[in-house]
Amino acid sequence: MLNFIFRHKTFFIIILSLLLIKVIWVAGICWNNGSFDGEKDDLLQRRNYLVNKIKVEPCQLLDEMPAGIGLQFQGEWALYSCSMLTEALSNMAELYPETKNESLVSIDSLIAIVMSPELRLYDKLRWGEDPLESLEGNKSHISYLSHLAWMIGNYRRIGGDDRYDHLHDSICRTMNRRIVQSQVMNIPTYPEEPVYVPDMMVAIVALSDYARLNDGKYSVTVDTWLRRAQTEWLDDTTGLLVSFLDENGKTDAPVKGSYSALNCYYLTKIDGAFAKNQYDRLKSRFSQDFPVSGIKEYHDHACWFGMDIDAGPIILNLSPSGTAFAIGSATYFGDNDFRNKLLKTAEIAGHTVPWGNCRHYLLAEAALVGEAITLAMRTNKNHQATL
Repeated sequence: MLNFIFRHKTFFIIILSLLLIKVIWVAGICWNNGSFDGEKDDLLQRRNYLVNKIKVEPCQLLDEMPAGIGLQFQGEWALYSCSMLTEALSNMAELYPETKNESLVSIDSLIAIVMSPELRLYDKLRWGEDPLESLEGNKSHISYLSHLAWMIGNYRRIGGDDRYDHLHDSICRTMNRRIVQSQVMNIPTYPEEPVYVPDMMVAIVALSDYARLNDGKYSVTVDTWLRRAQTEWLDDTTGLLVSFLDENGKTDAPVKGSYSALNCYYLTKIDGAFAKNQYDRLKSRFSQDFPVSGIKEYHDHACWFGMDIDAGPIILNLSPSGTAFAIGSATYFGDNDFRNKLLKTAEIAGHTVPWGNCRHYLLAEAALVGEAITLAMRTNKNHQATL
């Protein structure tokens, strides 16, 4: 009996010690969170890690994506890794101007990766034609094209030269034509599938960026889409933008926390007032503070454990990608209390690994795209708000 008690007491002490170490670790890693100056070293070291891992040969980048998710999602995750790192680099070029020149060099390389035949392959297989060789056609290709256009827009926004101007013109002209020709102003990511609203929003963000660079060209499309979004595509229950649309602009599918958080982030790029409305609704319906803070994947029922290709592994109701995307809006609106809670959750789940002049979440070894997303979200500065 004494041996039994001793063994269990020892086990209990070990568990408590490990928990205490974790609490101290999280507090230490998150100590400087709350200002771009305080977070500078952390952000730059995460940038270094991502540049080293993503700015590689296209085949090598695709190999970094989990094999178990299949060719299509490997391509999507590689595309997102490049576009989100590009967004982070352009953000940091404005936050820390001394990084601008190296950011431009890296973004140029990332654009080349996304334009490579190897990365375009996943989209080509779904549509039966190459997205860049069919710009005069009518098939959608909206997700691939919009991310590439967004990347080029960021390159130009922070002072890049004119090497991509012609391609930027061609892609945005094609996207605008295809969107306007659609009765519902939304086109599918893939054939025979619904419209994924966050994918469409990348196109609207890319066209909005293009309009700023080109005397308002395509701004009518952006404004019309936003007006219809606020009158036609809001969920009756939550007031949030729907996650999916059918070919008639209708949806019966539930709103997802991951999609809603991503929609809120993209809206910060094009319509601050609409973004704030959606962010407040997201927090009201999808935020959770216990046992850890984050964004739930479902607002109307509990899910203690589940799996979703977009949300990731759902644990204790929380959506990993939804929680990461929400950092973008919290950063933009200067919602430091909620932002710090989300970053603590990210640290609890991800666990930062420092090494030399690099650092990353341990989970990046399995989902590199998540590291890139989080860096883009953390640097989503609103010049009218303070962090």
